[in-house]
Amino acid sequence: MRRFLDSLFAPSRRDAADIQKINAMRAGFAGLTDNQLRAAGTRAKDLLTVIAVTAAVASRVLGLDMFDVQLRGTLALARGSIAEMQTGEGKTLAAVPAIAWFARQGKGVHVMTVNDYLARRDAAWMGEIYRFLGLTVAHVQQGMTAAERRAAYDCDITYATANEIGFDFLRDRLALRLDQVHRPFAAAVIDEADSILIDEARIPLVIAGGDSADSPWAYAADPVIRNFRIPVHCTIDVGSRNVALTDIGIAAIENAFGCGNLYDERNIGLLSAVQDSLHAHVLLRRDVDYVVKNGAIEMVDEFKGRIAQDRRWPAGLHTAVEVKEGVAAKRQGMILGSMTLAHLVRLYPRICGMTGTAATQALEFQQVYEMPVEVIPSNRPMIRVDHPDAVFATKVEKEAAVLAEIRRLHQKGQPVLVGTGSVEESERLSQWLGDIPHNVLNARNDEHEAAIIAHAGERGAVTISTNMAGRGTDIRLGQGAAELGGLFVIGTQKHESRRIDNQLRGRSGRQGDPGGSRFYVSLEDDLLVKYGDLNPELGRDPETVQRLVEGHHLDARLFLQKYELPIEGQRYRIHAHRQSVLSGETRCESDLARLVTLRAIDDLWADYLARVAELRSSIPWLDFALAGVPWLTLDRRDPLYEYAQKIHQWFPEMEAALPGEIEKRLAEAQAGASDPGERGAVWTYLTTDQPFGSFSQRLARGVARRFKKRS
Repeated sequence: MRRFLDSLFAPSRRDAADIQKINAMRAGFAGLTDNQLRAAGTRAKDLLTVIAVTAAVASRVLGLDMFDVQLRGTLALARGSIAEMQTGEGKTLAAVPAIAWFARQGKGVHVMTVNDYLARRDAAWMGEIYRFLGLTVAHVQQGMTAAERRAAYDCDITYATANEIGFDFLRDRLALRLDQVHRPFAAAVIDEADSILIDEARIPLVIAGGDSADSPWAYAADPVIRNFRIPVHCTIDVGSRNVALTDIGIAAIENAFGCGNLYDERNIGLLSAVQDSLHAHVLLRRDVDYVVKNGAIEMVDEFKGRIAQDRRWPAGLHTAVEVKEGVAAKRQGMILGSMTLAHLVRLYPRICGMTGTAATQALEFQQVYEMPVEVIPSNRPMIRVDHPDAVFATKVEKEAAVLAEIRRLHQKGQPVLVGTGSVEESERLSQWLGDIPHNVLNARNDEHEAAIIAHAGERGAVTISTNMAGRGTDIRLGQGAAELGGLFVIGTQKHESRRIDNQLRGRSGRQGDPGGSRFYVSLEDDLLVKYGDLNPELGRDPETVQRLVEGHHLDARLFLQKYELPIEGQRYRIHAHRQSVLSGETRCESDLARLVTLRAIDDLWADYLARVAELRSSIPWLDFALAGVPWLTLDRRDPLYEYAQKIHQWFPEMEAALPGEIEKRLAEAQAGASDPGERGAVWTYLTTDQPFGSFSQRLARGVARRFKKRS
């Protein structure tokens, strides 16, 4: 392990020699005319020459001279690594020569960003370099037409969020004509790689359509659950973020609905609505987990503190939150296709990435994606002072200390950035500051982010923000701020991941600026309350708890990956067949037959996905099969074995059923009984990674609890 960690920081002798060659070449290019420099770029055949030409062009058209450490970042990207570069070190420019190198292959490069603003900004900002080199560049963002997207993806270089790329890929897989927007994937350069490849890697992108039956139980359960009290009607397991009915709560539901045994099979719909309503009322907090904005429920991204655009909880839970807050429920529809960002990234033959924080998750990047992490040193020595954590027994003591420190720093004029864990906390702290002028940046006003950040480094500035991950904007020190100590960062709590804390710290001390940071922690904070019992002896040490939690999350992701891999193979097989039908490689007797075949493939695949989803959610029931509950009839087996056996049985059955389904539908279409060209509206959204477990998992816990009570 020590050797592995040392390898992250060890300078590469080969890099030093290569950088020396690059600098010699770009010095020679500096005396060329524009036309001569373009010609040199056209003739360049090897990586080092392309980097040198691109660096010379960046200096000429943008006035930006690449530092040696940026060239090291470029080399790391070109060999398929994740380059960790600190905030303010110029990651955007460091990626450009590598992107230009990949684009020379003529197959297109996707540069994945974390939001539309960065995609638009970086494509415009770096576009002058690419165009000078004879490369085309564009960006994709929400609201673009299919034609605009197709034109953007046809360029040599396309900047877009991972979500937009993924949604377009899902829509392409449902195309009924050869008007898809994507061409085959070739290379991806991933900005904020830790966010995309770890934090959001398993969040499913979903494409849905048609109608699904709305459950009236969501509206019926809500008024009953509103009157429940803890711990009389339900109890909370804080560590696992789970809420469970007590016997009194179960009896209250059975009496309210006259349903007999709540756990009878005939009451599954009611029980599901009850569990979802419980979670909505007890575990999901307004202005922490979500905000109500423009008459809709908007989830808050826990890693970035922003509104998570087009993200939803699993259908029943999201509806329960909408009912809780009295807002109009959104359509659910039937899932026609889905994929995780992790699966999307694996579709590229060539990937690399960059971020300000990757070293703490280097082992995961290597194990899951086979991507090494290379830590690139800063151009100037880091002089920021990271003070030891201040630990308090209670939240009240901690918050008093935070307020006192903000006032002390503000009195001397030193700019302060305060990172909070939620919208609620940021607004509470804002009220307490009273007469101290300050700005608040959270999910309610993230459209003003650029303006707020632009002033955060000025003398006397106080800025309160939710998590700073993926903000994409540097905080520059104003006049006189450096002499006062630079930007001081205060963290009001530790996150489950050290990376998120480091991203907050990294807003200070950019490019050798002075600065400081300190985290304030209480033993009542969520991190220590939820996970302190993982190791009781060390549970009072926040960083030790963070390391334990990170290991726990890695184990969970690696385990769940085993369930996803078989489906990925089946997805590739069914869509390869579909594409052959769409392209005409697999011949159909008529256009009508082709449309019927495509729709049949889509519908049977959607039914198969629903069946697999139900199987996955039922896996936890295996452990309760011997509990004597009549409708839990599966034999006790290894869950992964049971899952694999079923899907390897069902997928061939689906394939075998296709010809008969196509024949039946074609006959109906020829008789005028159906129109295979009419699919109806489809829409896309992100769902969560079921943070509270699936309905079946929650149900299994309830079954086990009740069985235990009565045995």
